[in-house]
Formats: sequence, structure tokens, C-alpha cells
Amino acid sequence: MLSFAEWFGVVALITNFIAYRQPTADRYRVVSALALGALSVHFFMLDAIAGGVVTAMAVLRNFIALRWQGPVVLWGFVLLNVLCLVVEWLFPIAALQWGATGLEVVFSEQPSHWAIWVAYSSSIIFTVGSIKLNDPSRIRRWFLLAEVLGLSYAILVGSISGTIFNIVNLSSIILKLLQDRRAQRL
Repeated sequence: MLSFAEWFGVVALITNFIAYRQPTADRYRVVSALALGALSVHFFMLDAIAGGVVTAMAVLRNFIALRWQGPVVLWGFVLLNVLCLVVEWLFPIAALQWGATGLEVVFSEQPSHWAIWVAYSSSIIFTVGSIKLNDPSRIRRWFLLAEVLGLSYAILVGSISGTIFNIVNLSSIILKLLQDRRAQRL
């Protein structure tokens, strides 16, 4: 039976499969934001903090990119990614827990795992593509590398749904690119 965290992963998986099939960049951004919100909850529930942070930022980024896509937005999100990476690298977070006083951060005595670099690298690639690109086909091609990095991170943190999520995303992107290429040749 799937854990509660994995159910959020399944919702993310189904929603994001739909996102990559959208005909416009803005529709992709909205549907993808819903999927990323579910995936963020999934990663936080697994205590995969970097995954939860980057996907939460991605939700915000996708909604902001609906309206603003200039260099200030782009560099602001790149800087936010780098800042979060540095903070998490220097002050390793083991978990986020609900306590008597609200959300509590549990710091780890162990150093951060290098996997957070994979998560934040993927996030920066997604950030650049989401903000700078408006052609769905170019977005799909750009996201291939980010999805491979996301797949690597999901495997490293033991996320079954995240692993399937990224495999399905990669498959969906590749199939849609092939479908578009075939349509252009006809």
C-alpha cells in the first residue's frame, strides 16, 4: 500500500503528465504548478528538504512567469535557488515538523548530502526554461536535462513516486517531441 507521501507523488505524476501535453506555455505553467505543489508536499513528507524547497519555489515561479518573464524575475529566482542551496548546505535540515509552536525546523548533525546540488541544478535549469522560453517545443527540449537531474535526485532520496514522476515526464516529453517532429514532416 502506498504511503500518504506517495499518494501526493501519484497526484503530481498524473497532473504533470497532463502539463507536458498542453498546447501553450501558459497552460503548461498552470497545470505544472499544480503538479509541483503536490510533489513539494511529497518531498517534504519524505524529509527530502531540497526537493520540497525547489518544487515549492517552482510553483511560485510558474505563477509569476504567467505575468512577468523579464531578467529581474529570472535572476531573482536563480539567486533564490543559490541562496537556498547555500543555506541548506551550511545548515543541514533533517526535517520539518509540526510542533506545539507551529512549524519546527530540525537541523541535522550530519553534513548535507551532495544530492542537494542535483536538486538545485535541476531547479535552475527549470527556472531559466520556465521564464525565458515561451515555445512549448523549446521548453520540452530544454527540460530534458532538468528531468534527468530530477530523476537522479528522486532515486538518491528514495522517492518511488518522484522516480516514476521523472521517468513519465521524460517519456512524455520525448513522445511529444517525436509527435511534433512527425507532424512537421507531414
